[in-house]
Amino acid sequence: MTAIRMYCTGICPYCDRAADLLARKGVGDQLEKIRVDKSREDMIEMVERSQRRSVPQIFIGDRHVGGFDDLVELDMAGELDELLAGLDTA
Repeated sequence: MTAIRMYCTGICPYCDRAADLLARKGVGDQLEKIRVDKSREDMIEMVERSQRRSVPQIFIGDRHVGGFDDLVELDMAGELDELLAGLDTA
């Protein structure tokens, strides 16, 4: 399983900003983008997993982080680095 999954669309600036933040953290290569605007099944999966309909919806490992604002809050609190350090990089 991919370490970081982000449900997104092709025209979402917050999705792009979340991907950029994760790339700056050095984990961009571990990011799997799931385009919910191209697949109804993926949209249904996103809503079932996150209980939200907005994008992005970000999962790090099994943890639902939330959207871009939630990701930034984790980063500002210093918790994002800890969460990313716990990823299996093998």
